[in-house]
Amino acid sequence: MKIALGADHAGFVDKDRIARMLRDSGHEIMDYGTHDATPVDYPQYGYAVGEAVASGQAERGIVVCGSSLGIAMAANKVPGVRCAPVAEPLSAELARRHNDANVLAVSERLTGWEMLERLVQVFLATPFDGGRHAHRVEQLFEFGDAQRSRTLRDIERGTVSGAETPKEML
Repeated sequence: MKIALGADHAGFVDKDRIARMLRDSGHEIMDYGTHDATPVDYPQYGYAVGEAVASGQAERGIVVCGSSLGIAMAANKVPGVRCAPVAEPLSAELARRHNDANVLAVSERLTGWEMLERLVQVFLATPFDGGRHAHRVEQLFEFGDAQRSRTLRDIERGTVSGAETPKEML
């Protein structure tokens, strides 16, 4: 599998370890940096990995920063990206099975190496279930003017309506 990697100065050590682990497993790596502790702006690395995945240059992406949160937010700004910041294996599995996450965000400061290894393994090995989940994943990219108007009407009414999953998809 071709995997894009990126990290800021608070995540480059584990990003480099992940790269070695993945290369040793036979994966092709696109490493967008950073490569040392010089302070950098994490959004640029989230964007680079997101664009590599969204454009099809990479099948999946992994981003690392101090908390996993900021770099995940940046990656999710790229249309077509579904980046999940995770800290334990069940969330990594569900992000793939139910949400078809294509970018994984992990924390170097809050997660030990053995757990990071497991998160990466689960993320790469877990398939997307499709089915009723595909219908929901498609909706993640429908937030245009029509969806915003619908949402504002729901807010005005004080309740969400019309969000029931079609019975044939259950």
